[in-house]
Amino acid sequence: MAPKTLGELFETFTREAFRLETLDDYSKSGNVDAYRAFLAGEPQPADYNEAWVSELRSHTSKGKRVYRVHILSRPLTPYLRFELGWGYRKNATGGEEFFILDTTEQPNPLEGVPDFWLTDSRTPGVMNYSEDGAFLGAEILPDERAVEFTAYRDTALAHAVPFPEWWAKHGE
Repeated sequence: MAPKTLGELFETFTREAFRLETLDDYSKSGNVDAYRAFLAGEPQPADYNEAWVSELRSHTSKGKRVYRVHILSRPLTPYLRFELGWGYRKNATGGEEFFILDTTEQPNPLEGVPDFWLTDSRTPGVMNYSEDGAFLGAEILPDERAVEFTAYRDTALAHAVPFPEWWAKHGE
């Protein structure tokens, strides 16, 4: 039976979960207190994002791959400095892999493509956000759309660089 919710995508994937991120600001979608702490210059709490890191470990310890590409351009927004500096670096401790498709000096090969998750190259889930970055919910698409979203994934990866390499050069 096909997953109907984002939660079901994560309960049922067997090999890989890929995420494409396209926004510069997700500050209204969670971790609001952590974002405020970051903006205030406070240190990252030791337990920051621990629930997600635990979930990641539960997947990656079974040999499943969780990875994402974020399309962005420099200079980074305050939110992106937070997401990459606190979020990506912390989530990597749970085994999640990150790649950056930097469009500062190249055209965006995926202009107009929405944020999405794709599990097992089979089931896409489009992430819907308001203009101010508030998460409005996910729409799980029929498996017939997987070819389209697999092509988006492959294009993103072909133009992206590993996050550690990008961060060493451009991290702020």
